[in-house]
This record gives sequence, structure tokens and C-alpha cells, in this order.
Amino acid sequence: QVHLAESGGGLVQAGGSLTLSCTASGDTFTIITMGWFRQAPGQERDYVATINWSGGKTNYADSVEGRFTINRNKTTISLEMNNLTPEDTAVYYCVSATTAGSGVTNVWGQGTRVTVSS
Repeated sequence: QVHLAESGGGLVQAGGSLTLSCTASGDTFTIITMGWFRQAPGQERDYVATINWSGGKTNYADSVEGRFTINRNKTTISLEMNNLTPEDTAVYYCVSATTAGSGVTNVWGQGTRVTVSS
């Protein structure tokens, strides 16, 4: 099994920056992709960004493209968030897509809260 531990959330003013981190442990050899989703109050959980474990290819939601950067260093991924707006306020969840038998399983972190004040 893979276990995820997130850190880095907090309160920041609009226009500011914040970096989230997520460290994977356990059966990290099963990881295919890691990334971030976020869930604002009363909203569904939305895709933010992912990074492919082997090739490092990254993808971003249109809403964060050019402001957020996802990186990987060994078993830790980070999400550098710049030019934050109140609309970025949400609980951010780290997710890992891992091989499980003949299929793929998503493993989720506990979430870290980001609040952007106007």
C-alpha cells in the first residue's frame, strides 16, 4: 500500500504564494501518477494538476495553468502556487494512482486547507 502525507497549507493574502508538499511512503514502486485535487466549500472535488511518475509529464487544470507548478523530488511532490486568488481557497488533496493487481487504485491524502484572503 501507498500512504500519503501532505503539508504546507495555510492562510495567505490574494496575490501571494504557497507551496504544498506530499510525501509518499510504502509501496511507492506501484505509483503511476501523483497529483492534486481541491475541494472548495459546498463544491465537488476538482482536478488541479498531475505529474507522471516515470516520465515527469505534467498536466494542469485551465484555472491554475501558468500560476501553479507541480514538481517531483524522489517520493515527494510539491505544488507551488503563485498569484493566489480567493477562488483558490479549498482543501487540497494529494492523490496517487497506483497499480493494484490488474487495475489501478487511487490513494488519497487527508487534505490540507488553503485559505486566500482578499
